[in-house]
Amino acid sequence: MREEDLDWAVYHGIPQTGSITVEDLAAATGLEPGAVTASLERLEHYLLVRRTGDTVRLLSIQESLIECQCRYTADDLPFVIENGVVRAKKRDD
Repeated sequence: MREEDLDWAVYHGIPQTGSITVEDLAAATGLEPGAVTASLERLEHYLLVRRTGDTVRLLSIQESLIECQCRYTADDLPFVIENGVVRAKKRDD
């Protein structure tokens, strides 16, 4: 399975509200715990989930945007917000 497909399955196995343990997530998706952990590391790197101890939860759009702003400076931020619309920054922006 490609990493993208694995990440998609893991992401959609996490409840929309609340959190889930890595063990329960592995059981719910039918994936090996090691594969789930590797996927969660990627999803956390891309600011889509937050792991706390053994549990994981989805980040809201607002949380993800704030985390992204904290990680990057204004010059290398990968998005812009114009008139309330979030869009990917072009290389020449």
